[in-house]
Amino acid sequence: MVKNFYITTPIYYPSGKPHMGHAYSSIVADIFARFKRLEGYDVLFLTGTDEHGQKIQKEAKKNNKDPKLFCDELSETFRSLTKTLNLSNNDFIRTTEKRHHKSVVEIWNRLVKSGDIYLDKYSGWYSVSDEAFYDDDEIENINGNKISKSSGSPVEWVEEESYFFKLSAWSKKLTEFYKKNPNFILPTSRKNEVVKFVEKGLKDLSISRTSFTWGIPVPKNEKHVIYVWLDALTNYISALNFPNTEDNKYKNFWPADVHIIGKDILRFHAVFWPAFLLAAKLPLPKRVFGHGWILSEDKKMSKSLGNILDPLEIIDKYGIDQLRYYLVKEVSLGNDGSISLENLKNCINNDLANNYGNLCQRVFSFIKKNCGNKIPLSSKLNESDKQLLNNLRNSLPKLISLMDNQELNEYIKVVVGFSFEANKYFNDSEPWTEKKKDPERMNAILFTIVEQIKNISILLNPIIPKATNKVLSMINISEQNISIDKIKDDKIIKNKKELGNLEILFTKIEDDN
Repeated sequence: MVKNFYITTPIYYPSGKPHMGHAYSSIVADIFARFKRLEGYDVLFLTGTDEHGQKIQKEAKKNNKDPKLFCDELSETFRSLTKTLNLSNNDFIRTTEKRHHKSVVEIWNRLVKSGDIYLDKYSGWYSVSDEAFYDDDEIENINGNKISKSSGSPVEWVEEESYFFKLSAWSKKLTEFYKKNPNFILPTSRKNEVVKFVEKGLKDLSISRTSFTWGIPVPKNEKHVIYVWLDALTNYISALNFPNTEDNKYKNFWPADVHIIGKDILRFHAVFWPAFLLAAKLPLPKRVFGHGWILSEDKKMSKSLGNILDPLEIIDKYGIDQLRYYLVKEVSLGNDGSISLENLKNCINNDLANNYGNLCQRVFSFIKKNCGNKIPLSSKLNESDKQLLNNLRNSLPKLISLMDNQELNEYIKVVVGFSFEANKYFNDSEPWTEKKKDPERMNAILFTIVEQIKNISILLNPIIPKATNKVLSMINISEQNISIDKIKDDKIIKNKKELGNLEILFTKIEDDN
């Protein structure tokens, strides 16, 4: 029986160049997608761009461009980012596509049919930058300017005719749903935040605008465009060919297993989106995971502070595997995480170059020099050999559980620990000494350490795929054949083929770089 898994990133608002937040969300989602594939799941991994709204219309006008052509250019930047970040996404959704338009219109019509939409007048604070509405207690006055407390973005007072969604009518059902599904929102701190917000009482939500035109028109009243978040959130099902609920893509992959998002858009995903789906009589996603912000030297990145770390520049200088590993190793998923170039260099040197990279280099260089570049076979493993291998194999259920619960940092900690243990084993076993004294013992040591390198490489593959693919390819395991099952099978390295050539996986970063 085929097991399916559907994971999404936020769809990114392409009004500016990609930043570290975009990279972080995408890399985290990619790691989970790759891991589920290793488990044998049929994975759908979706990312894309959110291209409607007042901000896009203003930016296009400022650049003297048609909004659609403007979006075509910006969206291509984000599409190319998927290649730069080495993402394994199967689809890239744009909210300007016909398949998306069709889905949004269907959702709107379902909400009308359910009696959850009515026409009234909106008066309140609105942030063009966030495309979000704010209550009085959510804004503050700084130097005479009204700004959002949560995002720091300027807000303006808006009064216009608007269609409303009866969000207030769904407070009780949402609260009941959260209680019945305690892991729907993770981490727990985010769930508590959402529950508190909903229990306080929900206000009806403005879901259309008349002050701009760049969006999907409201059916039967085209002077209104559909509010960008009702439009944007629907991408998760428009990519599945909704409203055709008999389509195999929809039947196999909805509800989504997990939406990976930043904490700043938690409310939209954990309150508005479930309410829209309940009203439309559609299943809710299984989980929303809200990660923290990436900080630069303990401050939120911003143009005004001049502390933005450009992921493209870092990748160009240090490498994509290096950035992927650093972001998920050093930032505790779910919490805000401060990153710096100094810590990045230390992480590359200590974890990647000195630990995993050095282990592979030493072992395979030794085999090339002493064993005709072939993995020696041995069935005479002693207790220390078996213990090294069994420690990792016996940890597989725990590691799978950690990934299923998005406990990525603990997962990496455990796997990196195996790499340190393997280095210690190789040093303590001294195969160079055993070569003359007991060649059979040397063979057992080398067989064991290569088997463990294979296992560690498979577990690290979702995080640093380029480097681990090189290692696994060298011992004749192709990228298409990597799986968790290979960890339990030591026959995979019992072949008589020569090893491939292993280049240096990670170059140490010197202080003067």
